Amino acid sequence: MGDDAWRDGPAAIDRFGASCDLDIASVMNEHSFMSVTAARRTPALAERADKADKRDAILRAAIETFAARGFFNAQVADVARGAGVAAGTVYLYFRGKDDLLISIFERTMKEAIAAGRESVAARTSPLDRLREIAKLHLERLGRDRDLAVVFQVELRQSTKFMERYSATYLREYLGIIRDVIAEGQAKGAFRKQINPTLAAKVLFGALDEMATNWILSRRKYSLPAEADAVVDLFVGGLGK
Repeated sequence: MGDDAWRDGPAAIDRFGASCDLDIASVMNEHSFMSVTAARRTPALAERADKADKRDAILRAAIETFAARGFFNAQVADVARGAGVAAGTVYLYFRGKDDLLISIFERTMKEAIAAGRESVAARTSPLDRLREIAKLHLERLGRDRDLAVVFQVELRQSTKFMERYSATYLREYLGIIRDVIAEGQAKGAFRKQINPTLAAKVLFGALDEMATNWILSRRKYSLPAEADAVVDLFVGGLGK
């Protein structure tokens, strides 16, 4: 404010105040508060990310521990040691050893179902879809021997887990295979007199046995490389 403002009195002061308000408004907008909001959100996001990372680390340690020691011989303390956390920390994320095994199964099956649906959507030929499902199935276990041991051996030691295994996610996973087979029958690619549900179980059983044989075998070989041979045998049978 100059001398003219003082001479003009309150009216000049009002004009000066309005000008300041406009200047501030032109600078201060919703973006001015973004850094403040981000600063407030960052600790919460970091905390959630840290919890997710810690949960994943505990699950990974559980897979390795159960594969090495066996589910029934392993203790929560063994899992905690493998994850580099205190035993009490495990109970912040899981109710106990049973919950760890269930969580390993559920996470893996969710991933398998999502990958299966994605692979089916990306292909049109029923035979190509079966090949991709078989390949993904064997790749998932073939790249992680510890997970394969937990799935093929440890998970099946308990009737309780087998009931859960059969009643929930496995049914959905088999449904993906069944739908591909049923579609192939409708298109004339597969024999129509075959029950598609039974056929889906047969293919799953073949892949399941291949995975079990792989972890028990002393011979080193690629498990996913067996996928095409399994599907060819499944589709063509032993006939000439």
